[in-house]
Amino acid sequence: MPSFSMEVKNELSHFNETNLCCLYAELAALLRMDGTFVLSAKHHLGINFSTENAAVARRALAFLKGLCIGEINTELVVKRSRRLQKNNYYIIRVMPSSLVDELLKNMGIINADGFNMGKDSSLLSKYCCKESYLRGAFLGGGSVNKPDRGYHLELSTSNYEFSRQLLTLLNQFKFPVGKTTRKDYYVLYLKESEAIISFLRMIGAEQVLEEFESTRNLKEVRNQVNRLVNCETANLQKTVEASLRQVQNMKKLLKDAKAKNLPDALKKTAWARINNPDVSLSELAQILGIGKSGVNHRLRKLEAMALQLRRCENK
Repeated sequence: MPSFSMEVKNELSHFNETNLCCLYAELAALLRMDGTFVLSAKHHLGINFSTENAAVARRALAFLKGLCIGEINTELVVKRSRRLQKNNYYIIRVMPSSLVDELLKNMGIINADGFNMGKDSSLLSKYCCKESYLRGAFLGGGSVNKPDRGYHLELSTSNYEFSRQLLTLLNQFKFPVGKTTRKDYYVLYLKESEAIISFLRMIGAEQVLEEFESTRNLKEVRNQVNRLVNCETANLQKTVEASLRQVQNMKKLLKDAKAKNLPDALKKTAWARINNPDVSLSELAQILGIGKSGVNHRLRKLEAMALQLRRCENK
């Protein structure tokens, strides 16, 4: 069964992008995340791109072929991962050529000074391109939890300059982004459900959002019910403990020789509590035919007298 992250990436891999500028932005972010570059003996560049998602691999290959002005030589290799899950991973090799050089120049990955390590501001002048860039970053190195496991979305990259570029973009969109490191990776993350929903909607994951919001709402209802149950349980526990304490104090007080001097109203209240240890204060008030505040006042007075009696005995 595919993970929730896999479902999101499968949907995003079919996002219909038609703007040329956005295609460049998304591909640039994908290559920043999962691509490496090789230099041939003739000083032309090639590209190696790897991913565990077949749909992402197809999208990256389509972008590479579509954005190169001319025919490029490509090779797709499928390997079995040695990790515990043993998923397939897909390697796209684009052979070094002048066409690849031109493509990388158009994306700003190489310029007159050599390699641009991660500052793609020239690709991000438009709002739509920023969204596409973040889509590419998520497809390449993103993950998101299903809400029943907690709210967490992250972008993880080993490229420090690229991580700073992503952080700048997320801040521009006012996302409450956190940052940390994990081994050799720089991780940016979102923890708030509304921020995660806004991010997924922005990059085009509309279908999985229905499942996300449905699961989130169910989780919140379940949590609210649990809070109410816990609150009721706590209140019931307090009521039971108070009742047991009162019964013990009433019995202690009524056994005392001076109990005959108690006013009838207090005696009646004491016996009512002893004979009805399980009822609430409101129910005890109905039994005695007085108000709840009156019962509370009498019980407090009786308990104070029982406490005074215990103190005298301990002297």
